[in-house]
Amino acid sequence: MALTSSSGRPAARPRKARGEGQWALGHREPLNPNERTKKDDNPLNVRARIENIYAHHGFDSIDPQDLRGRFRWWGLYTQRKPGIDGGRTAVLEPHELDDKYFMLRVRVDGGQLDLDQLRTIADISRRYARDTADITDRQNIQLHWIRVEDMPAIWRQLEAVGLSTTEACGDCPRVVLGSPVAGIAADEKIDATPAIRAIVDKYVGAPEFSNLPRKFKSSISWLADMPYEVNDISFLGVDHPEYGPGFDLWVGGGLSTNPMLAQRLGVWVPLDEVPEVWAGVVSIFRDYGYRRLRHRARLKFLVADWGVEKFREVLEKEYLGRGLIDGPPPALPEKPIDHIGVHAQRDGRFYIGAAPVVGRVSGSQLLQLADVVAAHGSARVSLTAYQKLLVLDVPQESVDSLVAAMRRIGLEAQPSTWRRGTMACTGIEFCKLAIVETKKRGEELVARLEDRLRDMDADITIHINGCPNACARTQTADIGLKGQIVMGPDGTQVEGFQVHLGGGLGMAQGQTAGFGRKLRGLKTTADELPEYVERLARRYLDSRTQGEQFAQWVMRVEEEALR
Repeated sequence: MALTSSSGRPAARPRKARGEGQWALGHREPLNPNERTKKDDNPLNVRARIENIYAHHGFDSIDPQDLRGRFRWWGLYTQRKPGIDGGRTAVLEPHELDDKYFMLRVRVDGGQLDLDQLRTIADISRRYARDTADITDRQNIQLHWIRVEDMPAIWRQLEAVGLSTTEACGDCPRVVLGSPVAGIAADEKIDATPAIRAIVDKYVGAPEFSNLPRKFKSSISWLADMPYEVNDISFLGVDHPEYGPGFDLWVGGGLSTNPMLAQRLGVWVPLDEVPEVWAGVVSIFRDYGYRRLRHRARLKFLVADWGVEKFREVLEKEYLGRGLIDGPPPALPEKPIDHIGVHAQRDGRFYIGAAPVVGRVSGSQLLQLADVVAAHGSARVSLTAYQKLLVLDVPQESVDSLVAAMRRIGLEAQPSTWRRGTMACTGIEFCKLAIVETKKRGEELVARLEDRLRDMDADITIHINGCPNACARTQTADIGLKGQIVMGPDGTQVEGFQVHLGGGLGMAQGQTAGFGRKLRGLKTTADELPEYVERLARRYLDSRTQGEQFAQWVMRVEEEALR
């Protein structure tokens, strides 16, 4: 008998809840092209085709699904074809934006490199990448102008010294951030390096986690020197009153066009359990993550929907099979840690943190650095999550000489506020998603501000992004600049930036994480950017109260003062 409503018309059948592509709920059917590509073939298998087919027959032989999909699992993105302006980024098809060269991302898990590794990266840059090299804010090195024909030789060189491009991109576990001073910092109670190595050795490149809903970003550090609140998972050092030193677990952070901060699960994890708990969280993401829509496929959306109590319950009951120990929040340092300058290690030696400009270096510069470091009695360097680099294990008698030698090759250990606090993403020079130039604009901005305000006695961070995706963590800077096309003074469309002000993370005592103040219509053209930032900085210096930070000032003043 047919069901009828009170009006006599046939009653509507109950609507079946729409699946979000969650494997654990039986939604296995691929719901978008990216999911179909991964189901058709494990992306890790593409390396064999690169080595056996594409490297021999060239760019034009590459299958499109490999080119714009699976190649990423081996650190390869197609570069942007030169000469395409930012106004056409969103209207051209992917093949119209593709150049026949690649950006190659080299993983540096934990951020530390020995000199053989540094020289190898420098040699590959000079030999195959037109001397390009960028230090990213994920502790990677990015090279450009790479040909597919050269990839087998590049992999042989990298892997011979223990480096890898495996899963440097793609829907998989990306590089694991770690303190650049792990094992040597005077204030460190636990060196997290063994946990990072265990995770990378067991899980990176393993089929178990090679098909996640989207990328998965991790951070493991005793010190609060990593941007732990913007990762999918972070372990931050904490002292438990009963169990001693361990790690506080955070989940669900991420920026891009829908920024969210990670949340504490409220648990204490000992060092030897970090890999197991990490794998449990990744497994939840793999099984319960939203695969239907790419823009909702990050872990942060699942955490936001579930809440931390349910997330912890699922982690404990379904994936670990045991409860986790409740833990206190971490104690943050008095001031944010960026490691720039000269610092004492626990063993009596020193480390020196230096700043290139907006992370841009070169193979030749890295080779010079290796020579300088070796000549001063050190054998390793490390990369930070702020596009900076450190030289470790420097004897006290070599410190001053090394600082001077690094300055001569363009690496400044006593940088201005502007050089120290400015980051920039890859930008339109190489990135297919970008709308504006970033690296060059950043260099010009730093030079202008150093000329006009070199001796400013305040710290202001500036993060420059070429598009809305926030690779340079735009929303968490004092001055965040999001690239877009704006109207110029003469009424024509030009490169410019939407301005976010007063963002920041909880990296020190008294700091509250937040995305700052976004004023309607606050934009600047790229050409007017240096003048705008100088004007803003001078207003801050003129009207700040005693001890008032830039972000606090931004929240206090009238809107007109920020324009």
